[in-house]
Amino acid sequence: MAIHFSKQELSNRKQNVLKLMKEKNLDALLMFRQESMYYLTGYDTFGYVFFQTLVLDKNGNIILLTRAPDLRQAQNTSNIENIRIWVDEDGINPTDNLKQILNELDLKNKNIGIEYEAYGMTGRNALRLNESLKNYCNFEDQSELITKLRVIKSDEELVYVRKAAELADRALEEAWKYTKAGVNEAKILAEMQKAVLEGGGDYPANEYIIGSGNNALLCRYQSEKRNLSNTDQLSLEWAGTFKHYHSAMFRTIPIGKVNPKHVKMYEACVEALTNCVKALIPKKTAGQVFDTHAKTFDDLGFNNARMNACGYSLGSTFAPNWMDWPMLYTGNPYVISSGNVFFMHMILMDSENNLAMNLGETYLVTETGNERLGKQKLDLVAL
Repeated sequence: MAIHFSKQELSNRKQNVLKLMKEKNLDALLMFRQESMYYLTGYDTFGYVFFQTLVLDKNGNIILLTRAPDLRQAQNTSNIENIRIWVDEDGINPTDNLKQILNELDLKNKNIGIEYEAYGMTGRNALRLNESLKNYCNFEDQSELITKLRVIKSDEELVYVRKAAELADRALEEAWKYTKAGVNEAKILAEMQKAVLEGGGDYPANEYIIGSGNNALLCRYQSEKRNLSNTDQLSLEWAGTFKHYHSAMFRTIPIGKVNPKHVKMYEACVEALTNCVKALIPKKTAGQVFDTHAKTFDDLGFNNARMNACGYSLGSTFAPNWMDWPMLYTGNPYVISSGNVFFMHMILMDSENNLAMNLGETYLVTETGNERLGKQKLDLVAL
């Protein structure tokens, strides 16, 4: 069986979830987040794009409701023994199948938590589910119950996180090797992803960001692939991915003659990242890290070029994105703890001068501070 965690690890996770459920007076939890299913059972699939839920009751019973293509997927990648299939047919409402499961578990008139914050929980599915449970049980949003457990990484998880960081470093080596005037972005992207896959890694939970020229100022992937000019700029955000665990990095690479403004922006990014590293320690809040980032850039005159968040937690995430909870933005009260993994990105987008500069690294919070997981140099590399 292709389960990536030990029996003891999965058992500990289950007991921790059951403990939280008891504290919240929940008789059952309906999981719709693939990350939660993977965390609790090892179940590995992209079948969550359809109606799929993992039911855990207070007695520890686990039942998966899914479609036929995921029957063997669950059997091969998880410790789930009780798997139910809803059949594809016109007009089918899988919440009817779910109701049967809830009846079997004697959950009528009981308290049920639901993960509404999930990509498989479409608006239509939520409407169907709410209608099905109306007058049947007490139900409430518990989208962050497991998420708040997942945010602290275990020793087993950190093995995968470190491997992901190693793969991210390899990808940057390839970027530096192939970035030069005349090369098409597609070649650079292909070599970076190749390094991760050949290193035993996975597809990332979202596309790598790659953009040159005007597109270097974009913070999202877009499908244009252009040849690099003699004087250019290339922004790259990518992640090494291993067993769905991510370690992300961000760089802007000037090509040809370097604009002095680029250098000033780079120096500001280094100063902001350095200050944020000092703030990313136990007992500080996520909001304090962001405020450090904002003050640094604002004091250096880059208020209009910076973003309103400077990073987020990373872990085992599934498409459509690798961003995990919580995010680094002002006022976020989350208290940083040992075992957190955060990607911190210092982003400057100067629309007036059409210049971009980005610097991002992933850090593991330790009991005494933090550790940068990537081992590549932070220098401004111009090619």
